[in-house]
Amino acid sequence: MFTKILIANRGEIACRIIRTCQRLGINTVAIYSTVDQEALHVKMADEAYLVGEAAPHDSYLNMDKILHAAKASGAQAIHPGYGFLSENAEFARLCQQAGVCFIGPDPDVIEKMGDKLHSRKLARKAGLPILPGTDEAVDNEHAAAKAWELGFPLMVKAAEGGGGIGIHIIESQDELMPLIDRTRQVAESAFGSSRLFFERYLKDASHIEVQLIGDQHGNLVHLYERDCSVQRRNQKLVEETPSSAKLTPRLRRRVSSLAVKLGQSIGYTSTGTVEFLVSADGSVYFLEMNTRLQVEHGVTELVTGLDLVELQLRVAAGEPLPINQDDVSVNGHAIEVRVYPEDPETFMPDAGDITDLHLPEGEHIRIDTALCSGYTVGLDYEPLLAKIMAWGEDRNQAIKTLQRALLEFRLEGVKCNVPILRDILATKEFAAATHHTGSMPVWIEEFQNRSFNNGANAKLHKNGNGHKNGHENGEREIAAAIGVSLAMAMKSSPPIAPAVFSPWRVYGRREQLLSRTQGNRGWR
Repeated sequence: MFTKILIANRGEIACRIIRTCQRLGINTVAIYSTVDQEALHVKMADEAYLVGEAAPHDSYLNMDKILHAAKASGAQAIHPGYGFLSENAEFARLCQQAGVCFIGPDPDVIEKMGDKLHSRKLARKAGLPILPGTDEAVDNEHAAAKAWELGFPLMVKAAEGGGGIGIHIIESQDELMPLIDRTRQVAESAFGSSRLFFERYLKDASHIEVQLIGDQHGNLVHLYERDCSVQRRNQKLVEETPSSAKLTPRLRRRVSSLAVKLGQSIGYTSTGTVEFLVSADGSVYFLEMNTRLQVEHGVTELVTGLDLVELQLRVAAGEPLPINQDDVSVNGHAIEVRVYPEDPETFMPDAGDITDLHLPEGEHIRIDTALCSGYTVGLDYEPLLAKIMAWGEDRNQAIKTLQRALLEFRLEGVKCNVPILRDILATKEFAAATHHTGSMPVWIEEFQNRSFNNGANAKLHKNGNGHKNGHENGEREIAAAIGVSLAMAMKSSPPIAPAVFSPWRVYGRREQLLSRTQGNRGWR
């Protein structure tokens, strides 16, 4: 086992990794940017190194500086967490060349599965069902013909995409070229590649993923599945395990066996997740594979009793897996929600200093976060504030525990999405586990109508305005307010160089404004 590792990340995932290392007696090295000097992960680590300015390309994506910190500190390995360099094959190879262990799968596997077109081919070769789509990148000249062959609706996706970025749903031929152009721009900005491909859009499907862990001795096991169907703009909001309230035992076994089949065919090591779309009739289709630790790994830990970070460290150090498939069982049910710094009504990102914070406590509640009073929420990095998880003996108990935790969660100084998370858990579809990837847009419309009706009734009582006109005026006012606030923010902020890698900020603000002025187009 390693005696010292460097964590090439920040925030809650860096703190999460450090906690496991502390339990195992492994010394930790943190890296930080100029704005993270007082961050919790820096304080928790045994030592820390400044790697650059706030911009990710100057700090958490600066491979040379990170490797220099690893060498200077004597770290034997680098854990990349999720995001940043976690699925960067070039960085994994540079670690190998520098004699530092990259805690993750082989660079060739990262590269193959990171290319969505290549991963489709590997999945098909392994015998997994895949959605109808294009086997090669689509150019503008042949886009219309390819789209007609597949039929509408379809998805246009970035070949090197990830994190839900670079995906749009195309409903008709009229939308084709404008959304292709828009997706190319997003893909080029976020991933440095404008390669796109088409895939049939599976309406009202569930997003089911299977957690894998493999070692360097040919052992590979699954840790069962998670349901990640509650999504807004392809970004997960709620994750849970197991999916027994939605999938039959036979279907659960099928997705798990398919995931293992793919993992074995590519010689997978470390933690990884195979993602599927499951239709209402029980059809299963491969979606993609994430070659890293997932954000939502905590719910799997709650029901299996396993520490996924510890397993990662052990297999990276060359140890055989300490478990086999028969050792893995599911106890109870766990649900996680992601807390983001955004207005729960307009979904505009928010930033500022946290002036007051109260985190829920109690049995069967787990909070993964790096927040504290005085913490500054900026716009430079992924805006995940916290992951709130709850365990229960069954799904209903887990939901009730999580609802109580969300009621106790208090954050002042920055707006967050906790109100809408509470609303989601209270829907009859979520309670009955009949929700799917298309549920969020419908729920949001219901939430907004309910909010509007409450406001309209009060307004009607006061001045007699009609419902329809009040609704139209309200929508215009909201859209105008968003536009003004966005323009003011852009005007008052210093110019941002094109090279700054912050796709969630650039992409998110544009998409949020469009969603309010053009409806729900593009939501999954």
